[in-house]
Amino acid sequence: MSQREDCSDFYKGRAVLITGGLGFLGSNLARRLVELGADVLLVDSLVPDYGGNLFNVADIQDRLRVNIADIRDENSMDYLVRWQEVIFNLAGQVSHIDGQRDPYTDLDINCRAQLSFLEACRRFNPKAKVVYASTRQIYGRPLYLPVDEMHPKRPTDVNGINKMAGEWYHILYNNVHGIRATSLRLTNSYGPRQLMKHNRQGFIPWFVRQALDGEEISLFGDGSQLRDFTYVDDAVEAFLMAGASPAADGQFFNVGGMGPTSLKQFLETLLDVVGSGSYRLVPFPPEKRSIDIGSFYTDYSKIRSALGWEPRVPIAEGLRQMVEYYRQHREHYW
Repeated sequence: MSQREDCSDFYKGRAVLITGGLGFLGSNLARRLVELGADVLLVDSLVPDYGGNLFNVADIQDRLRVNIADIRDENSMDYLVRWQEVIFNLAGQVSHIDGQRDPYTDLDINCRAQLSFLEACRRFNPKAKVVYASTRQIYGRPLYLPVDEMHPKRPTDVNGINKMAGEWYHILYNNVHGIRATSLRLTNSYGPRQLMKHNRQGFIPWFVRQALDGEEISLFGDGSQLRDFTYVDDAVEAFLMAGASPAADGQFFNVGGMGPTSLKQFLETLLDVVGSGSYRLVPFPPEKRSIDIGSFYTDYSKIRSALGWEPRVPIAEGLRQMVEYYRQHREHYW
């Protein structure tokens, strides 16, 4: 039996909590868990502009529970973590631009709230397994490519620093307090149910929106910057495998894509899938150049060796599914 099959059996009948559960990654994870027969509780603050959207789970709302609460609310978290067997901790402020503009809110959500969440687990549910959503942004500008987990951590913005701290709180509580925790460092995840209302949570959804609207897309630089892209279904499988496997306890893993692709290649693939839109190369604005990391793609061999995970969805197929979803449900995201 493969590790993916073992993972599928693992969740049947288990109590699972997802913080940030109405967001992009959380809602897609919830859908898989419902399919696998888990008892799913979603917690989300529905803070405007952060990505939480009740429509993301509208068609499965009778198969899970939703609690509107903020991870910063200690009393709520003290109660909500109880009796949960696996917790996927996805709640966070993920915009690098917002982190620079409002560093104190970013600090509050990505550091202090993570610490109080882990304290709630330590006091009220120390047997829970916790999987944390981290980011490749903690590495900063790469010294070498592909970037493995031992690469120096040199974040270029406030959000990267705070996410790095949030990750290490989880590893610390694993090592010191016995809270079984794993951190997954995500890179350029994309797919259905992503926030599309503004461009502060990454370029992929905004490029997709502009292409669907037939607009000209501005690509900063010369378009040669390399990235790896992870379709959301592949990212979900990484979380499920990390939550099910004792081999993941106390570990941090890169979750990457099928290989480096230039931003220009990515855009040309997107425009081909959509069949409309165009792009032009423009100079970097100063506020973006100061935090740009150049080319970046990850080495995911650690998670492949430990858990058997690897990406399966090519960019063209992932974009096709993403575009098809938003063509059907545009009014709930635009």
